[in-house]
Amino acid sequence: MSIQFGQDLPLQRPDKEDSRAALFVPTTNIKEEVLQALRNGAAIVGFGNHDRTLTIYYECNRFNEPEMAKWEQKARKAYDRLLDNLPTTSKMVVKIESFEQIGYISSKGINIRRMESLVRWLENSGIPESAPTEDQVTWAPPPPPKKIVAGD
Repeated sequence: MSIQFGQDLPLQRPDKEDSRAALFVPTTNIKEEVLQALRNGAAIVGFGNHDRTLTIYYECNRFNEPEMAKWEQKARKAYDRLLDNLPTTSKMVVKIESFEQIGYISSKGINIRRMESLVRWLENSGIPESAPTEDQVTWAPPPPPKKIVAGD
């Protein structure tokens, strides 16, 4: 399924007020060098540009960190980089035809609309166990700040 440019695709970087970014998986139209850069099983987030390209940020857990074993954890890390516009090598501008939009991500969580496409991407990547069990993933609120008591 192709992306409906401008209808369902966010067209700007999300802001701190909980706007959303899109979630993507590669299509069969993707060039091999782009796929090599992404790495199998990467979580890909981004938005559309007015020249009919996508700006994507991705996380593939290249260093095998245990807290990044699940796909949704990788998606959250990529989204945080996108939201804060952090410098990273895990970012690129790509052709829209190379990706399928599967849902949305925001600071509140993930909404997956095409779970079968995500599962196919993760199965083809050899990590089907990293897929979310639900199509809605809600982030837990951050813990309250720790109080500092004199004498500790």
